[in-house]
Amino acid sequence: MPRTPPDAQAATTAGRSTAADTAADSTAGTATGGTGPAPKRRLARGEKRIAQLLDAAAEEFAEVGYESATTNSIAARAGASPGTLYQFFPNKEAMARALAERCAAQLRAVFGFLRDPALDGMPIGELVDRMVDPMLAFSQASPAFRPLFAGTAPPARSVASLNTGAQQVMEAVVGAAAPHLTPANRQRSATVVVHIAKAILPALDGATACEQARLAEEFKTVLHGYLTGLAAVSDTRA
Repeated sequence: MPRTPPDAQAATTAGRSTAADTAADSTAGTATGGTGPAPKRRLARGEKRIAQLLDAAAEEFAEVGYESATTNSIAARAGASPGTLYQFFPNKEAMARALAERCAAQLRAVFGFLRDPALDGMPIGELVDRMVDPMLAFSQASPAFRPLFAGTAPPARSVASLNTGAQQVMEAVVGAAAPHLTPANRQRSATVVVHIAKAILPALDGATACEQARLAEEFKTVLHGYLTGLAAVSDTRA
């Protein structure tokens, strides 16, 4: 007898779970005197489950890497069945995309101060501190950030929102340090800073607190020199 492919088994399991949830919601609606499912309660339960699955995916990606992570291991970490996971995410790439969007939103909130016009003319050393310290703190607090932003395994399309968010942050930093740059050159210089950040973050993994502090200072030194150079020259590049 031919074996059922794993994806088909997962889809079947997901269908059964969905049917069971629908029946449970209908029963709940009848028990409370309603004529159908309770949409608000179901929505809240679904949002909570999505958050749990994404948190589990973030931890799994951080511990074993995106490439080695599986939907089964993520579901087990979240205390859910694979069928439950497939109700919300068809594969781990979809989970990476959702995590990248969540990280991008958090990153914009962390660096909201970069929209302050008072940054123009700020000493470059202070500007670097205000950019690097929150970024490293965010990297420590968000397990998904490093593997998605600085990792190589996730498909580029799945982390596009995070890369765009990081690019916007760096363009604001470069613009504050060298406001005379043309938009095209500001964008190019910001791309350089993004790649410098991507190179330094993996080095922090497994490092002692003392070593992390030293690496952060080296990172700041590199950025200070680069931004100082941008601020000192006229923008004559094409």
